[in-house]
Amino acid sequence: MMAAAPRRAHLTRLMSIWRSAGWPSQDAIEIDLLAAEWVALTTSDTGHQTLRLTDAGIKLLAAARQSNQRSLSAHDRLAQRLALQLIDGGRIVWRELSLRAAVTTGETTWRIARPDVFSVRHTSVEDYLQPTVHEVKVSRADLLSDLRHAAKRESYQWLSCETYYVLPVGIAEPHEIPEVFGVWTLDGSIEDGRLELIRPAHHTPCKLPFAVWMALAKATPVQSDREPAQRHLGEPADGDPVVTMPGA
Repeated sequence: MMAAAPRRAHLTRLMSIWRSAGWPSQDAIEIDLLAAEWVALTTSDTGHQTLRLTDAGIKLLAAARQSNQRSLSAHDRLAQRLALQLIDGGRIVWRELSLRAAVTTGETTWRIARPDVFSVRHTSVEDYLQPTVHEVKVSRADLLSDLRHAAKRESYQWLSCETYYVLPVGIAEPHEIPEVFGVWTLDGSIEDGRLELIRPAHHTPCKLPFAVWMALAKATPVQSDREPAQRHLGEPADGDPVVTMPGA
């Protein structure tokens, strides 16, 4: 049996098997998983083979998740929780993007914007995408610093139809944040507290420029471990036209 020192590729494959029907890939990673007894190969009455996680495999995934959560800062944990909530709401979400944005302070200049959470609606209609920026602030000093930099805020607005600030209760009152921005608050712990929309952002119709689309194409969206990666395929998002095929 191999030493209990899984690589990231092993953990990723374990999660993939957990979320899928468990069809074998018959590659080197799968050999490692079988040898370590993190997965087991079963054969159905019809002769089809599938993989399932063993108790050891499930415990390994749980331990890896707990370790990852402990290593994240409060800012990253809150951003990740928000990202998962947006995914559950039918959005495609990215984190840690670096996007070129136009800022018009006197004359048009360009700056690199790094929104904490960037998302679009899961839709096939460009006009319904509603690109949105969420900025996470876990300290009052960080929030006030952000609010003092008009160019930074303008870059968020250039990239999105709506921009939100996300902060724990007690960091600031909603009226301290300019009305054009929406406000989410977290009441309680990051893992179990209530994440709530307090004030909607002003909506400004916009379309993403080609350069932003290219950046999104090269980046990897956030995936939720709680649902299959293709949960929304074939499901119309809110606002999508519903097309009925003849004879359906």
